[in-house]
Amino acid sequence: MFRIKICGITSVEDALAAVGAGADAIGLNFYGQSSRYVKPEMAKEIAAKISPDTIPVGLFVNHSAKDIESICDEVGLQVVQLHGDEPPGFLGQLNRDHNIVRARRVSGKGLKEISEDLQACSDLSGSYPDAILLDAESPGQYGGTGKTISWTGLADYRKWLGEVPLILAGGLTPENVAEAIRTVWPYGVDVASGVESSPGVKDHAKMQAFVDAARAAFREQILE
Repeated sequence: MFRIKICGITSVEDALAAVGAGADAIGLNFYGQSSRYVKPEMAKEIAAKISPDTIPVGLFVNHSAKDIESICDEVGLQVVQLHGDEPPGFLGQLNRDHNIVRARRVSGKGLKEISEDLQACSDLSGSYPDAILLDAESPGQYGGTGKTISWTGLADYRKWLGEVPLILAGGLTPENVAEAIRTVWPYGVDVASGVESSPGVKDHAKMQAFVDAARAAFREQILE
């Protein structure tokens, strides 16, 4: 799994800049209504150009299992990120040769609701996702909004999520990612709008600053 992911990559140029900045993974968004949508043929070109050490992650929103598998095969994806309203049993329909990241939006019910969802995944699909990504709730939208989660409300996440790795998303920027990591101590972080000059267009200097800040904070985590 990845520590630092830059999501919403739409061009080879931005992908190479993300890799050069030190990102562990890039996100390729296959949700057609997103400003960061990328066609499978372009995603394939991007995935072919990045370093073998960088993980290409496919972001899907309410796609069918058949469509997900088809795009994974075409593009050469290693990780599937389910970012829509997929029911817990949906995980059992996917080829588990891919790692699965299940994205959940944190509502007023907090982590109890997320914990119940994870248990339902295990009960209905036979396994937990390989990681859980927590994003800010925004009605009618599926991420990339720039809204943050209450980080202090996640400080006891291990009580609710157990051993499932937590990927923190939602409103992260080069300026706040270190504080977010120090507050939550997640397994990894995910950014999209926080390193853009416009939706779907990455700011290369911001990507470098984000990776540098996140990497430094993660080093502190290891030393503690």
